[in-house]
Amino acid sequence: MDPGSDKYTEALRIIAVAEKKGVPLKLIGGMAVKLHSGRWGQFLEAVMQRHPADLDFMTLSKFRVGTIGILQGLGYAPMRTIMPQADRIILVDKHDMHVDVFFDKLTMCHVIDFRDRLEIDSQTISLSDILLSKLQIVKINEKDIKDVMILLREHDVGNQENETINGVYISKLFANDWGFYHTATTNLRLVRDRLKDNHYKSIFKEEDVTDMRNKIDELLDMIEKEPKSMAWKIRARSGPKKKWYQDVEEVRVGGEFEKELAKLLKGN
Repeated sequence: MDPGSDKYTEALRIIAVAEKKGVPLKLIGGMAVKLHSGRWGQFLEAVMQRHPADLDFMTLSKFRVGTIGILQGLGYAPMRTIMPQADRIILVDKHDMHVDVFFDKLTMCHVIDFRDRLEIDSQTISLSDILLSKLQIVKINEKDIKDVMILLREHDVGNQENETINGVYISKLFANDWGFYHTATTNLRLVRDRLKDNHYKSIFKEEDVTDMRNKIDELLDMIEKEPKSMAWKIRARSGPKKKWYQDVEEVRVGGEFEKELAKLLKGN
């Protein structure tokens, strides 16, 4: 790939080739936000200076070999790095463009399972799952805060998936997982508070800030009203005094890569 070419174009090229091969390779991360956010996606880049660095995808483990083959055919090679449990692999082309592929689940501070949700959207994971992938970050950073703001400004909160933030799905997911609930609701309140900052008040109109704050309140209200499971209630008693998230493992580097990759591919 020409190093000056648009990452957005490259992402769509990869998706199109995968689709022809029958592999459901769906964008996640900042590029998925851009693809779903129309004019606000342009605002995200031009005004908020949020530029996705690499391309991140989700697929199913049964398509692992096919996915790697597709990307190799497009000029990418697996790096000498690999994540434990073979749930993630990173590939790179000769211009140092990185493609990060996750299989079945996004396993970070919290786990988001895609085995029954990968086909909701044609090119990305669902809009609701894109938002969850941002809200699951315990130490959320500025770029992810920007992504959350734009997702909320561009889309309504409702009870379905079709270009809507599905508050029903999110609420039911959190009702069974106090840890994820705690991280996500903390982040939603943080984003709401950040909208008061002079920086964001200077780039958004008052009506935009009001819209985003109202949507955060609406989503929080749906989450709080959803009946909680017994497991949730028991875990809630300990609260954040007990660790409620998992540390994100670092990518390993080493000379055993070829053996690990061969083992990974043989598993399919």
